[in-house]
Amino acid sequence: MKQNLPRGSKKLLNAWVFYDWANSVYSLVINSAIFPIFYAAVSKKAFEDGNVPEILQGVNNESIIIVTTATAFLIVSIISPILSGIADYSGQKKRFLQFFCYLGAFSCIGLSVFSFDYLWISLLIYMLALIGFWGSLVFYNSYLPDIAFPEQQDAVSAKGFSMGYFGSVLLLIVCLLLLEGGFYPEEGLFSENKSFPLYSYQLSFILVGLWWMGFAQYTYIHLPLGTKKDRSDVKNIFTNGFQELKKIGQSLSENIQMKRYLGAFFIYSMAVQTVMLVATYFGTEEVAWEEGGATMGLILSILLIQLVAILGAWLASLLSRKIGNIKTLIIINILWALICIYGYFVVTPIQFYLTAACVGFVMGSIQALSRSTYSKMIPDGHPDTASYFSFYDVAEKIGIVIGMLLFAIVGEISGSMREPILFLIVFFVMGIILLTRVPSLKK
Repeated sequence: MKQNLPRGSKKLLNAWVFYDWANSVYSLVINSAIFPIFYAAVSKKAFEDGNVPEILQGVNNESIIIVTTATAFLIVSIISPILSGIADYSGQKKRFLQFFCYLGAFSCIGLSVFSFDYLWISLLIYMLALIGFWGSLVFYNSYLPDIAFPEQQDAVSAKGFSMGYFGSVLLLIVCLLLLEGGFYPEEGLFSENKSFPLYSYQLSFILVGLWWMGFAQYTYIHLPLGTKKDRSDVKNIFTNGFQELKKIGQSLSENIQMKRYLGAFFIYSMAVQTVMLVATYFGTEEVAWEEGGATMGLILSILLIQLVAILGAWLASLLSRKIGNIKTLIIINILWALICIYGYFVVTPIQFYLTAACVGFVMGSIQALSRSTYSKMIPDGHPDTASYFSFYDVAEKIGIVIGMLLFAIVGEISGSMREPILFLIVFFVMGIILLTRVPSLKK
């Protein structure tokens, strides 16, 4: 039987970090770059041809995917407490991580057949890919306090995001070469003018699934299976996750630091995740690209975001050592608010590239630092890390659901994606105010 590596060991930390390398290709290729461009083209053509279900004919094409995304996040927020409770008491945390990894990876491969000809099935596959990705993060994040000591967690979290950004950029470059290589079908969507390389998009989605589950194997080799808890007083293991969340929620009255931090995180994360999820759709709809230049321009901007995000995660880790996590997060939220103000006026590709660089810088920093800040607030050696991170995850996902739905509503009312971007500033300002009330970390 393989012996578990000790907490804090370099090999164990690197194995954990490597899952970011594996799964971040979903976040970049499916969530941010290739799929949004693919969906924008496919949905626009479907609406032009009238190939849309009657119930959706009066709806903006971008609203369909935004509401589908919000629904998937709502599902994740409901099932993650159930699964984290089972994982805690079964001692099988790694098995749940693997299940969601494979669910997401195979669903990414399934996106290669996405079509408005069978839209509901296609949207279901899209939802399963999202559920797989975010569901796996519940268990992946919960390993951080198990495998790293408090003084290691900021650096390890930042390293994970940096590795993820770098690895996903490599695959995105491969996908970009496929798109530029003119890998077209003989017959099919837009093939008459060779303007839409359908096969290249499909192959890109397949590569994401293979990359994700393939590189994750290194992580699975070294991560421990999980710590089995005493379940003698547990009546129902399936509902126990909600009971654990209730206990953690009640314990927040005694942990003012975590309570106030989670409130602030819920608010600013609502805006952060919404911006990240709609950025490419904004670029396709609101930026005045030269004819035929939108696809390349959007992908280059996404590449820019990822590369700058590596620097952002690293600098945030350094700054947090100097002035503390909470003050650093306040600064980052101020930068996010300023970016949204500037984003409202973005029209030209150059302006979009500048915005993308700024988004990348604050994206890498806020994601890595938010995760490690929360990890430090969990009592050291506490056995319920999965439940604690499930609470964190539920707060984040419900925030995303609210943020995405508000974005879609404001967008439908205004007829533009600019007003919703401006509307998100409110949440960053509220997040800043709430962060000022969080006591500084002592460790």
